[in-house]
Amino acid sequence: MEKGEGENQTSISEFILLGFGNLPGLQFLFFLLFLGIYIITMAANLLIVALVAADQHLHNSMYFFLGNLSCLEICYSSTILPRMLASFLTGDRTVSVTGCMVQFYWFGVLLTVECYLLASMSYDRYLAICNPLHYGTLMNVRFCMQLAAGSWLSSFIILATIIYLVSQLAFCGPNEIDHFFCDLTQMINLSCSDTGLVNLVTLIFSSTNIILPFLLTLTSYVYIISTILRISSTTGKQKAFSTCSSHLIVVTIYYGTLITVYMLPNTGALRTLNKFVSMLYTVLTPLINPLIYSLRNKEVKEALRRAQQKYWVFPYILRN
Repeated sequence: MEKGEGENQTSISEFILLGFGNLPGLQFLFFLLFLGIYIITMAANLLIVALVAADQHLHNSMYFFLGNLSCLEICYSSTILPRMLASFLTGDRTVSVTGCMVQFYWFGVLLTVECYLLASMSYDRYLAICNPLHYGTLMNVRFCMQLAAGSWLSSFIILATIIYLVSQLAFCGPNEIDHFFCDLTQMINLSCSDTGLVNLVTLIFSSTNIILPFLLTLTSYVYIISTILRISSTTGKQKAFSTCSSHLIVVTIYYGTLITVYMLPNTGALRTLNKFVSMLYTVLTPLINPLIYSLRNKEVKEALRRAQQKYWVFPYILRN
């Protein structure tokens, strides 16, 4: 705790993330559960990245974005889960004010990038189904790289602006955040400064960088479903739908939980529900995404089969 010169208010130097500390008897069980989730999440997403990079059959726009999404999920999980695991194991739920801002910065960057990537993937599926003759020309390597780079760069700049404004706030106590990660809304509510500007900027950026990609994604799927319904043959409909079903499931889960979190009042009894729903898109979505794409996608399963055959056959050839 530090006092500013000439001030009566005490400036706090750390926050306390309450997380699930109200369930002390379950801390070690939570540790084992989330450690398992973290290991599986990292392994599954690393496998997707390796397959997309190594298998020539997956070198197209759809799997370029899938590889980017898996890289993002690896970073996403590593932003939140290691800190949670440490608090479950040691009971130490404190985090410095600077550390909290850094965690939210990366969390916000990755959340924004994911919205953009899901929108880019939906546009890719829109072109493949609704405009297949021009798909190869429009979704070229250069354009895919520009979409991905633009997603990351704009997210870095936007979140840097928000965190700069948050860093100008004074925090005088209390210092408890009733969440398992550094939630921006609760951080701002703990400030003893005027938060009008940071609230306004956050609202504007949230509207443009979460709602806009959601609307673009929604519009793409309206056109996709409309086009699929106009296909006369049942086989054609099934083939067209199979090319976008995995992505549609991921989009539904991600935005469904995200919208639920921000629609639920973060007060009273609903705060606990808010934490559990938040866990769906921060912890479980990075685990579910690679499983959906690998279990429901024929090309990914074929790439897995080829990788398995190469892994087992190659040593046999060397021995003979």
